[in-house]
Amino acid sequence: MTMARGPQTELSALNRPGGDLPPGPVDRRVADLQALLQELEAVTAAGHTLPPVFSEAIDRRLVEIRLGAAASLFAALRCKNAAVAGHGLRVALSCSAWASRIGLQDAERDAVEVAALLHDVGAIGVPDSVLLKAGTLDADETAVMSQSRRMSLDILRGSCTLPLVLEMVRHISTWYDGSVSESATRPGNGSTISGERIPLGARMIAVAEAYDAITTDRVYRPAQSQERAMAELFAGAGTQFDPELVRQFADFCREDQTAIHWEVAHRWLGMLEPDRVDAPWGFNGEAWTATEPDVQALFQSRLLDNMYDAVVFIDAAGRVQSWNRGTERMTGVAGASVRGRLWNPDVLGLSDEKGRTIAAADCPVQTAIHCGVQSLRRLTILGRGQRPVAVDAHAIPVIDAQGVLQGAILLFHDASSETSLEQRCQQLHEKATKDPLTQVANRAEFDRVHAMFVAAHQQQQAPCSLMMCDLDRFKRVNDTYGHQAGDDAIKCLASLLKSSCRPGDLVARYGGEEFVLLCADCDNAAAARRAEQIRKALGQIAQPRMEGRSVTVSFGVTEIQPGDTPETMLRRADRALLLAKANGRNTVVQLGSGAGEESDAAGSRQLEAVRSKEVLQQDLITPVPVKMAIEKLRGFVADHQAKIVATDGNRVRLEIEYRTGNGRFRRFADRTTAFTVEVAFEEERLQRDRRDEHAKSLDAGTTRTRMRVIVSPRRGRDRRRHDVMDLARDVLVSFRSYLMAYEDESTTLAGALTRAKRALAPWLSR
Repeated sequence: MTMARGPQTELSALNRPGGDLPPGPVDRRVADLQALLQELEAVTAAGHTLPPVFSEAIDRRLVEIRLGAAASLFAALRCKNAAVAGHGLRVALSCSAWASRIGLQDAERDAVEVAALLHDVGAIGVPDSVLLKAGTLDADETAVMSQSRRMSLDILRGSCTLPLVLEMVRHISTWYDGSVSESATRPGNGSTISGERIPLGARMIAVAEAYDAITTDRVYRPAQSQERAMAELFAGAGTQFDPELVRQFADFCREDQTAIHWEVAHRWLGMLEPDRVDAPWGFNGEAWTATEPDVQALFQSRLLDNMYDAVVFIDAAGRVQSWNRGTERMTGVAGASVRGRLWNPDVLGLSDEKGRTIAAADCPVQTAIHCGVQSLRRLTILGRGQRPVAVDAHAIPVIDAQGVLQGAILLFHDASSETSLEQRCQQLHEKATKDPLTQVANRAEFDRVHAMFVAAHQQQQAPCSLMMCDLDRFKRVNDTYGHQAGDDAIKCLASLLKSSCRPGDLVARYGGEEFVLLCADCDNAAAARRAEQIRKALGQIAQPRMEGRSVTVSFGVTEIQPGDTPETMLRRADRALLLAKANGRNTVVQLGSGAGEESDAAGSRQLEAVRSKEVLQQDLITPVPVKMAIEKLRGFVADHQAKIVATDGNRVRLEIEYRTGNGRFRRFADRTTAFTVEVAFEEERLQRDRRDEHAKSLDAGTTRTRMRVIVSPRRGRDRRRHDVMDLARDVLVSFRSYLMAYEDESTTLAGALTRAKRALAPWLSR
């Protein structure tokens, strides 16, 4: 989340003559290196969807340079599942930079890089039906997945002669406290180890790969926010993960991850020598040349991505080759999790006009591929939240000039009578009052549509995000080059924001050089990626009235979360923008935990809390230390414009004016209710049960924070309102979202019954 810097400095250094190059055919190596660096520069501003880190060609070349002959193993993994291969490359880049920060020796850093790249190569042996299953795995499928890490070790044993790499791969899945080991004991494997006896590289990769898995799209769930991922790591500190490494990784993640990836890529390109790579494998110096981008394919890709209808490309072998954003919007299934998978109508729950499930043999896609016949039918698919959506399904066979059938195109057009959330927002966007300079929506229109977004989320539980951006040092631009140059910069930024809009999004000029982008059907992680793409693109556009110089922009990004109002969501985005400015500008800062997997849990069910006529009380736990909990409380105070009335040791008392005119309580529009929120913090270190002699050297446990929260009306007249406890519950839900807290079951009746049931289970089974 710090200031992002471009790769120009590193590129200049690597292209500078006289650099240290290994002996050999220098001219050919320099030519290859310069060609690769030119393509790296060309893709800086071009956004790539996962799994590529830079581009498929560059990712492939980086792996070839790092692994040499063993790059064929990585290529096989990519052919099996590109998402798993991309995960390995991202983890390797992060772990390499992290190892440099903590001062690891070159030999151990090399081993960490190789182990991270190939730690999931065993996925080659996992059937597609298990690896790409969108639902919950059953017991047999879970057993198959648990063998993949062992298969990784068996594959690497046949070619890797570096014992440290094998030890790291063996113990990546071993929990820090020794309670779980996926590399299950078998003859020749040794016994389970724990704590610092686990290789340092394995402990580092375990943390980095868990973070990457949480923050990227998976076949069984969408990407989660960075804050939620960090909370999961802290929750597992001391049990699954090394607590000290979790704390180090939290500090490491505050650095600009784009710059970190550039740093490692340039190290591999400019510093790795053939004999160093050749040591464990035998280097394959196959020549590689950069290819020119396919302009026609780029146009086709942009067309597909901006179509409102769902479009799926399926090859002659029945594998999904393309899954556009319209399909993601309609179905809720991320394209990265489906591409390369065998097509099956069960993926979307296809059913015919009478509601009967369509078998694979009767699917329109099979008819198009095997018979070469088009078909147009009214079908039903399962959309977001398993909601049936009526569609017109058009299956079109694709036949080349030689008459050979290459596959089929499947086109879905939403035929439901109910207008979707995105359609309504798009209609409002088209009719909105425009800003005269940029022709985007003005602030008044944004305020109106933003309130609608929040109200729609409360009804449908659909994610939406908010970006707030501001041109850096804009006054200096006006003072140096004139206001016409400043207007050109504003219009350039507005144009980039409009080009980034999807159906249902809204871009508005909030004031001066400040803009907001409201993203429908977009979570924290996706919004941050989109903001990063816009930031890079603007930094590479030369402004004619500024003598060819460019301008930069800072972004604050947030996602709606439980208990939010339009005001709190906007203030959180504004606070993220201020942090981006304070961190040096020209960067993206993301705040808020987002909706997550349990976005409706607190709002749709009754909170299990101690309540009287005038008071709502609950005992909560957040899996982070009290220092971090206090930082999150500051965000809650700032975004709700609360007042800190008193502090006494570990107790804090706040006063909040809660406005009810946010679209959910129209009978009390513009009325406010004053609440007092009392919070008592208590940090505790969990003690673990030590069951082996090696556990004496372990950390005493992980640190978390307990909180007792009491919400009560401050004014006497508010206590007589019949909805006062509903409003108090909204305040408590919002507090839980900001602190990423969950209920302490040890203080609830349900928790007591659960513990009693566990205690009596052995006696009842007799």
